[in-house]
Amino acid sequence: MAKLRIAIFSAFCGLLAGCGQRAPEQTAKPEPVHAPELFHVEFDTSKGRFTIEVTRAWAPRGADRFYELVTKGHYDGARFFRVVPGFVVQFGLKGDPATDRYWSRMYIPDDPVKQNNRRGRVAFAKAGPATRTTQVFINLRDNYGLDQMGFAPFGEVVKGMEVVDQLYKGYGEAPEQSRIIDEGNEYLQRNFPLLDYIRTARVLE
Repeated sequence: MAKLRIAIFSAFCGLLAGCGQRAPEQTAKPEPVHAPELFHVEFDTSKGRFTIEVTRAWAPRGADRFYELVTKGHYDGARFFRVVPGFVVQFGLKGDPATDRYWSRMYIPDDPVKQNNRRGRVAFAKAGPATRTTQVFINLRDNYGLDQMGFAPFGEVVKGMEVVDQLYKGYGEAPEQSRIIDEGNEYLQRNFPLLDYIRTARVLE
């Protein structure tokens, strides 16, 4: 039972963006972005392509931030640094220290949870109330327990879920978020060279 509790805590802690780090200082925030009410983002990855459909009404603040990050090219080159079989795939650290430090201060308020964290749904990771920044995760199974924890899905994979299922999972939760932020993709390439990555992420017309 003790081992089970530790495993559950470890899995949840991984969804906390920057788990274990000190709270970052605040800085000037970018101008607000208003996303379309419905849009699709195609991810071209080292394993193939998948498409996320975003419904703004599900989680408006999350959808707006995701749209902003995609249109600014934030996810291009990012690694899928955390792949836990039967749980989630997590990404969102660009791998450029200056960029990741900047966005680590750009918190957005929470959205109420309107949709379940079922398989294929996408939500932001966070380190507590109102701490969402850039990291998101894709549910690999129905994770309804995350609903009560405040993880609000803003979209879902509508094409290519088989690609998501094939992302390299051999490293599990070994990559350290703090080192990705401090050292960038060089740290990941040096220590976890088999990680899959995003070539480009773009909003489909």
